[in-house]
Amino acid sequence: MTSLSFGYNRQAGFVWILQKEKTEHRFKKIGNTVSFDTEITTFAEHHKMRKITGIKSKEFLIWVPISDMYISDPASGKINFKTYTGLGRTLPVSGFLLEDGLEEDKKKKKEGKK
Repeated sequence: MTSLSFGYNRQAGFVWILQKEKTEHRFKKIGNTVSFDTEITTFAEHHKMRKITGIKSKEFLIWVPISDMYISDPASGKINFKTYTGLGRTLPVSGFLLEDGLEEDKKKKKEGKK
């Protein structure tokens, strides 16, 4: 994701990201594809993002907009997602860590040296 603009209004907790193109990312550990629109907005609080726009998750064959994500209990290692219809899903936080990409980059570098 190459962002053109990023902003944060601390008083309101409002965050926005503008990027050139819509992008998709596959989180391999949880087996889910997420779409990031050219404009992403949210209100950020401690362990919570609400009123999210511009992020969708592919569930079966349908793109579902994500409205909220939060961590109720950090010790649980779980993150909760909700849609605008009130449906939700709980996933492990570890599924969203950047280690997958870093491990792939390391493998590519090692293969390049051989």
